[in-house]
Amino acid sequence: MIRVTAVHPDSIAAQLGLQLGTELLSVNGKPLEDFLDWEFLSADEEILLHVRQPDGEEIEFEIERPIGEPIGVGLEPPRIRRCANRCDFCFVDGLPEGLRDVLYIRDDDYRLSFRYGNFATLTNLKPNDVRRIIEYRLSPLYVSVHATDPTIRRYLLRNPTAPEILPQLRQFAEHGIQFHTQVVMSPGVNDGPVLQQTLEDLYEFGPTILDCSIVPVGLTEFSKHHLVREPTRQECEAAIALVERRAEQARAERGMSWAFGADELYLRAGVPLPPADFYDGFDQVENGVGAVRWLEQRLGTMDARLQAWSGRRIAVITGTAMAQLMPMVLERLAERSDSQFELIPVVNSLFGPSVTTAGLLPGTAVQAALRGRSDLDLALIPGESLNDEGVFIDGMMLELLRASVPMEVRPSKDFVDALEEPVGA
Repeated sequence: MIRVTAVHPDSIAAQLGLQLGTELLSVNGKPLEDFLDWEFLSADEEILLHVRQPDGEEIEFEIERPIGEPIGVGLEPPRIRRCANRCDFCFVDGLPEGLRDVLYIRDDDYRLSFRYGNFATLTNLKPNDVRRIIEYRLSPLYVSVHATDPTIRRYLLRNPTAPEILPQLRQFAEHGIQFHTQVVMSPGVNDGPVLQQTLEDLYEFGPTILDCSIVPVGLTEFSKHHLVREPTRQECEAAIALVERRAEQARAERGMSWAFGADELYLRAGVPLPPADFYDGFDQVENGVGAVRWLEQRLGTMDARLQAWSGRRIAVITGTAMAQLMPMVLERLAERSDSQFELIPVVNSLFGPSVTTAGLLPGTAVQAALRGRSDLDLALIPGESLNDEGVFIDGMMLELLRASVPMEVRPSKDFVDALEEPVGA
């Protein structure tokens, strides 16, 4: 059973008289567990929908509708599957106390992997979950492999009962499921020969494994530093060498790079980023893989719209990692828009200076960087630092930031998304 939280006007649901709080019980006699069941079972042109209205009345509706026309309901979010692992580099363990409760949820949910591209380990799957993945063809999934060696993977996950990942992937591969994979590289554990073996094992799956990214472990001041450390420059260089050798083989054999290092891996190694055509369409850009090259490509679509910023003074807020690469982007923007850009790297005051990603910047740190800057017309802040409700990780709301600084503030992930209107004089 799932509950209705919204009924869209002029929809089939509104015509049927469904209300907020209506319980959707089954479609064609099959019980509804969550949004996956609803989306797949209600996709037919003709369905039999069994509901329970808020007053307790149960009704069955025979629905006929053109294929693709939505029923028109919003559903309550599913109960998130909790993580069964206790990784030393877990993001939740690196959080300080006193943040919003939702941030402390350890999620490891294959449904969110399919819907949103969240990485899951597949260690908490029950037989019914396996059946649903196969039956609904939930592909591609995003999987944190970390290591294909079962002993090392269990050590990394701190989960002695974690199933072996290769048989799991093989079972799904037999039913046409594909995967984007990642390795969070913990130095001295799953780098070196272990990483080489992991890349080889995954590559041997052929088209089932769409790609594999290597992301260096990232820690905050609150992480388990006595158990895990960040990789050195030399260790990152060695990992890049393994990745690029595998990518060279993949390009020769399959016409694609397949193996990638996250931008952070290259930054820590002091190695130039590969060109844009290395990244096979940027399928893992949300994982920090090829983000800089993707942004450069996006800028190529902006030329006709850049006059909206002409003559303006614009600040670009970012984390200290991207600050090393952003100047080349801003030089290009300045030339094409006839604007003045100022890069403002912000040190993370919540997690400590070792956390350099823009997406984890707290609102208070952004506010401190912009307060009193009346010489600026616009500040672009990282769009990924806000959740869907416009809240920073430290709980500050975007509207509060806007009210407390003297310039216009716009969230942006790629500059293009901030060009919807001219900047005020």
